Amino acid sequence: METKKCMTLQEAREEIDKVDEQIVMLIAKRNEYIKQIAHFKNSIDEIKADDRIQDVISRVREQAISLGLSPNLINDLYVRMIDAMVESEISEFKNAKSY
Repeated sequence: METKKCMTLQEAREEIDKVDEQIVMLIAKRNEYIKQIAHFKNSIDEIKADDRIQDVISRVREQAISLGLSPNLINDLYVRMIDAMVESEISEFKNAKSY
């Protein structure tokens, strides 16, 4: 991973803003895939796939460690994001089944 060497506080803040924009876009993209996945599921219990959630959490924790990030921070972010996306997937599942 390569980061730009900033010469001023303002420049560093501008780079952070760019990264934040990319993060939000990637989360939105992830959520769109979650909505697609809802159409492959047969039940709400299947949506709440605890084994898959644990696999994802484990994988991103390992990635965080390899990048020198706090695995607890990444864990907390992903738990919150996955919880919200499970709700989104359930909503998409219910809407798809109502047609």
